[in-house]
Amino acid sequence: MAAGCYKGVKYSTGNALTSIDDFIKTHPGHWLFGHMGYGLKNEIAGTPVSVTDNIGFADLYFFIPEIVVRLGGQMLMIDSFENNHVAIFQEISSENPHFAINKKPVKLQPEISKEHYIKTVEKLKQHILRGDCYEINYCQAFTAAYAVIDPVTTFLQLTAVSPNPFSVFYRVNDSYLLCASPERFLMKRGQQLISQPIKGTAPRNPDNETLDEAQKTTLQQSRKERSENVMVVDLVRNDLSKVATEGSVQVNELFKIYSYPQVHQMVSTISGTITNDISFGNIIAATFPMGSMTGAPKKRVMELIDQYETSTRGIFSGAVGYISPNGDFDFNVVIRSILYNAGSASVSVLAGSAITFYCDAATEYEECLLKIAAMRKILEKEQV
Repeated sequence: MAAGCYKGVKYSTGNALTSIDDFIKTHPGHWLFGHMGYGLKNEIAGTPVSVTDNIGFADLYFFIPEIVVRLGGQMLMIDSFENNHVAIFQEISSENPHFAINKKPVKLQPEISKEHYIKTVEKLKQHILRGDCYEINYCQAFTAAYAVIDPVTTFLQLTAVSPNPFSVFYRVNDSYLLCASPERFLMKRGQQLISQPIKGTAPRNPDNETLDEAQKTTLQQSRKERSENVMVVDLVRNDLSKVATEGSVQVNELFKIYSYPQVHQMVSTISGTITNDISFGNIIAATFPMGSMTGAPKKRVMELIDQYETSTRGIFSGAVGYISPNGDFDFNVVIRSILYNAGSASVSVLAGSAITFYCDAATEYEECLLKIAAMRKILEKEQV
C-alpha cells in the first residue's frame, strides 16, 4: 500500500517514457507507484486518440509515496519519510472506518447498441479478411452520468464478489480506479521479465460442479480460444524479444486454465532475460500496450481501435503497479474495473473481447456482458 505524494511525474502528451527514466535516475532507491494509460501508445506507436477521457487519468503518472506499507508473512513493514513508523502503526490500528451508506443504485447504460456492436464486428471481420489484421480486441463502454458512489465501499464490495490477484484501489485527486483484474501485464524480477496474457473466457457455474467442470473443459479444448491465445502469445514473444537477450524468450505455460469466482480464464506465461542496461522506458516502449488488449499486428489494430471504438479507454487496458527501489516492478492489466470521477460524478465500465474472422458477433457481445457482471451487480444495487 502506498499513500501520499512526496514527488511525482505526470505526462499526457510526448516524452513520457524519457521523463520516467529521468525521474528514476534522479531519485534512486525509492519506491515508485503509478499507472500507464492506454493513451501512452500514442507516443510509442504514433497512433493518436481524438476522444477525451472523462475520468481524468493522465497517460502516465508515477509518484514517490510518503508512506509505504508492506505485508511479509506475519510482519508488517512501514516505510515513511518522517520515520514515524510507530505513529502510523498506531493510527492504522486505531482506525474505525465508517463507510457511506444508502447510495442510490447506479444504472449503467451502454454507449453503443447491440446492433451497432454487431455491425462493427462485421466490419472488423472484413478487415481481417483483407489481411489488415488477424485479431483485434474491440471494447465498448457502459456509463452513468451524475452518479455518486463511495469508492472504498464499492471497491470492498467488488473484491468480495470478484476477488482477483491483481486487484487495486487507486486514486489520483478526483479520479478513482476500482479494479478487480485477474491479469498480469509485466513483472521484472532481477533480469527476468514475465508476462501472463489472458485470452479465453468461460462462465463459472459454482452451484453445479459437473457443469462448472464441463465449462472449464470446453474452454481448455476450444480451438477458437486456443487460436486467440496462441496469437497473443506470439505477439508477447515478439515484444519481449525486442529487449531480451537472444534465445532467452520462452513460453513457460501455454493454455493453462485459471478459475476465478465469475469466470474461467485461459492464461499463458512468457518470460525472457534482459541485461542490466535496459531502462524501464525501453522495456515499456517494447511491450506496451499489452497484446491481450490490442491484437495482431499491434500497430495496425491500434489504428483500427481508434477508428471504430466510440469511447476512449483512458486508464482501461493500461497498467497500474510499482517499481521497487532495486528496479524490479510488477504491473497489472486494467480490466474488470469501475472508473469514477468524483468531481464530475461520472462512472464508466468498459469491456472487450478478441475479434477473429470466425467469431460470432452476438456471442462476443454476451462475453462483454459477462465480463462486466460483477461491476454491474455492485453498482446497480442499493449500497448498504
